[in-house]
Amino acid sequence: MKMITYKSINQQNRSLEEREDFFKNLHLLENEHSVLLQTCNRIELYCGDGDVPDEVANHLFRVVSGLESALIGEQAVQGQVKEAYRQARLQHQLSAPMHKLFEYALLVGKRVRNETEISHGAVSHSLAAIEIIEDENIKLADARITIIGVNKLTEDILKFLKNKGAKMVFLANRSLNKARKLADIVGCDVCDFSEKRAFLRDTDILISATSAPHLIVKAEEIDINKKLLAIDLAFPRDIDPVLSRMPNVRLFNITDVEQKVKHNISVRHNEVEKAEHIIDEEIKELQDTLKRRKAFLQKAV
Repeated sequence: MKMITYKSINQQNRSLEEREDFFKNLHLLENEHSVLLQTCNRIELYCGDGDVPDEVANHLFRVVSGLESALIGEQAVQGQVKEAYRQARLQHQLSAPMHKLFEYALLVGKRVRNETEISHGAVSHSLAAIEIIEDENIKLADARITIIGVNKLTEDILKFLKNKGAKMVFLANRSLNKARKLADIVGCDVCDFSEKRAFLRDTDILISATSAPHLIVKAEEIDINKKLLAIDLAFPRDIDPVLSRMPNVRLFNITDVEQKVKHNISVRHNEVEKAEHIIDEEIKELQDTLKRRKAFLQKAV
């Protein structure tokens, strides 16, 4: 009996060398009815024609929903499955059951993300910092935001802030040249670190993430009458913890940010059962559709 099969290899069940060997030999397995899904962490090949076993559908539906990802609920895999299917349609003559399998998979991915909380909540330090700002109900378009430090973390935060409508964003760093290079990439302004007191006086939101072994922002440098939201993403800390005792300052440190990330991850894990219920529903719908098609073809012969 003809059926669709799959081979899967990922970072959890194979070493980097094994994944490379598998990739080198893929041409021996590919055929005119195959779809290749390749991401940085997994390689999967769906092949064949005929019946779609529940095991195959269940696996693909879990993948597209983010249940098989290292970070549960991650959203990139939905687009990666869609692109793999698109490329396969361009390169091969896919069988009708294969089309149905991937059409239902993309529907499952959309349903899981729309009907559960599995992809909600920040699960990185950069996004968690943005979420904290949003929780404080501060209008990003009206706030003057200063970020201290030049690294991947601050680069991500700058990009997120710009995408969310922040207009007055400033980057400060001991090396002015490094600050200018990153500022040119993300499209923000630069503050001279030697004028720290001046730019802190005008700041509404302060985010600091440097590798300095000592405090960067001290309590005496902050205007006690100025309302300030401060997020310290550094270890050891950049911002004097004494600021938390000032009536107009809201200070969050790396522990606060990590607690938010852990909470959001736990919420995602709690949504797995809902996602699995959707997957079970759609496997049944897929099988009913394929049975009706099969019966129609047999009747037409």
